[in-house]
Amino acid sequence: MVLDALGKSLRGVLQKIARGSVVDEALLSEVVRDIQRAMLQADVNVQLTLELTQRVRRRATEEKPPAGASLRDFLVRIIYEEIRAILGKDRPFEAKPKKILLAGLFGQGKTTTAAKLARYLQKKGVRVGLVAADVHRPAAIDQLEQLAKKIGADFYADRSEKRAEAIVRAALAKLPPHLAIVVDTAGRSGIDAELIEELKRVKTALGPDEVFLVLDAAMGQSAGRSAEAFHKAVGLDGVILTKLDGSAKGGGALSAVAVSGAPIVFLGTGEHLDELERFEPTRFVSRLLGMGDIQTLLERFEELSNKEAAEEAAKHLISGRFTLRDMRSQLDSLGQMGPFSKVMSLLPQFGAGKLDDKQLEDSQRRLRRFRAILDSLTPDELSDAAIIKAERIHRIARGSGQTTQEVRALLKQFELTRKSAHGIVSNRRLRRQIEHQLGATGGSAE
Repeated sequence: MVLDALGKSLRGVLQKIARGSVVDEALLSEVVRDIQRAMLQADVNVQLTLELTQRVRRRATEEKPPAGASLRDFLVRIIYEEIRAILGKDRPFEAKPKKILLAGLFGQGKTTTAAKLARYLQKKGVRVGLVAADVHRPAAIDQLEQLAKKIGADFYADRSEKRAEAIVRAALAKLPPHLAIVVDTAGRSGIDAELIEELKRVKTALGPDEVFLVLDAAMGQSAGRSAEAFHKAVGLDGVILTKLDGSAKGGGALSAVAVSGAPIVFLGTGEHLDELERFEPTRFVSRLLGMGDIQTLLERFEELSNKEAAEEAAKHLISGRFTLRDMRSQLDSLGQMGPFSKVMSLLPQFGAGKLDDKQLEDSQRRLRRFRAILDSLTPDELSDAAIIKAERIHRIARGSGQTTQEVRALLKQFELTRKSAHGIVSNRRLRRQIEHQLGATGGSAE
């Protein structure tokens, strides 16, 4: 997960509150110290950290919890709200044909981010054209061309032209209409007059709908100063913060950029081209504190190549018609939604760090074994688990290369899944909400 060390420390704070026999001054002081330590270790600005914890202490001592809320729950809510407040406002981003200009210094991940942004738009149904306007680094043009081919995006470059603005004008004339245009520009080792003037000329030629600055999270707190400088020079609509998954300084970069006046729009959370996430502070803090992020999970579900089968499996689950075939569809869907650890971090029951690395690895290994077993079932067995008795279990184990114990474990897990659905089925209001999310039109068992 992004900022895993910070998230783990903050989740430890929440667990300390939950374990405390009473919420008193001693516990509050300990909680404040732990939050300060966690923030400072994540490179968050000292002054910002002190202001945050002062607000937590003041609100916890002066405000009264709402009727029906415990002091523990109220303190957790205060911590959530104050961390959320330092990360700025939600900045909407509409996936549609538009012109986007990317700016940034050398080594910030700008060219890769151009392809990631193109891939993000493609998954939303938008056709994209990538334009190589870095006239100072031929390798950047070659890299962007390769990435464009990889994701199936349109591409334009002119290696003989040394004026970036001329390349942009030619691209607009030659690329098909109704595309989202993403322009990759040149970087420098630092912000200088030549860089700014070139960016201004490119911006005039493109007439962008949005200008995004690409920043490496490893810059830490200095990322905020860079964002301010670019914002003042060319005007920014947002910042894309890259390499946040592996940066110990990510907390500093995140908090510094958020208060710079240039809102964070996307986070680069890994090396793969699919690993670009919309930054929405409310959802980000929920995941950071282990409260899950069901909305992101639903969005990943929307991107599944076999969404219809996954929807059908979910409908069968809440209607009591769940089969092993449906279970296989769900495992397929889980595999398409990304690394198992990232998917688990989106779920409230697992987001609080309850599964360590070894447990996650064991769970992923078991899922692979389950998938092999399901592939060894006959159509009749996939439709009706009740017919799978001892003789069939031995045959399935041999066919899948697994033990009979693993086959029985899968059948047990299947029954537990079916039984867990009974609570949903009996709760008609909850069931209607889920059916509405799935687009159900009726036909479920009462």
